[in-house]
Amino acid sequence: MDLPFDGAISAFFENEAPEDIRTAIRSADKNDILAASYPHSDRLARKRYEKDYKKLQIELVKLQSWVRDSGTRIAMVFEGRDAAGKGGTIGRILEHLNPRAARVVALSKPTETEQSEWYFQRYIKHLPSAGEMILFDRSWYNRGVVEPVFGFCTDEQRAHFFRQVNPFEAMLAEDGIHLFKFWLNVGRAEQLRRMLARERDPLKQWKLSSIDVKGLTKWDAYTTAIQETLTRSHTTDAPWTVIRSDDKRRARLNAMRVVLHSFDYPQKNTKAIGPIDTSICGGPDIWDA
Repeated sequence: MDLPFDGAISAFFENEAPEDIRTAIRSADKNDILAASYPHSDRLARKRYEKDYKKLQIELVKLQSWVRDSGTRIAMVFEGRDAAGKGGTIGRILEHLNPRAARVVALSKPTETEQSEWYFQRYIKHLPSAGEMILFDRSWYNRGVVEPVFGFCTDEQRAHFFRQVNPFEAMLAEDGIHLFKFWLNVGRAEQLRRMLARERDPLKQWKLSSIDVKGLTKWDAYTTAIQETLTRSHTTDAPWTVIRSDDKRRARLNAMRVVLHSFDYPQKNTKAIGPIDTSICGGPDIWDA
């Protein structure tokens, strides 16, 4: 089988990855958590996950009905390291919702025209109208993390972004948009394990890009950019929710719980939603580099 990018991910694993990362991947069972600092040693059991997942899906449908009837506007930003599970979490949230009023926005790189516009301009047109839930699969925070790591923006452009992002998000909140900012973080060994799996799976190879491959060598640069971004853009109006996603199942459930616990909608079943696991879901203080 031909591997994407001429097997560059496998080559990185064999020749460039730190020895402790290679050892962790080679010695792990499928359900093992690879990050030693992760507070759970194994993935959430499938039966428990599916039971909780069904309950949360029912609550999300109730929430959407109330959002539509009340004209509430919800925007969710999903950011994170490569292979942290952003797309999977978004897909699970949207699974049983009406796509006419709940949709994902995943923008490609800006066109030449968009590059000449105000940086936030192309995102504004996708913000929710009354009764809508919009989920951004990556967002304006590209300028905080990805762009500087790869040299796609200047230092001044990034500084300009940080001068504007907090006032921009404060205006969204003041106008009544409920903004959720999720940062999904995954350990280095787990990230590489997932990317190796994608490389070998014809149904998932489309998820890989040249940026993902090149990013494998830029872990430390990403770490620096992430730390600064979380610190400088975590505000009262628009706080970050960090979710450690070494276990995708726990990550998905807790993202749903954060949203559901934030609203009082008719027939809300708080017991069915369940508590947020604060050992893996909280503010920037739980982020693990």
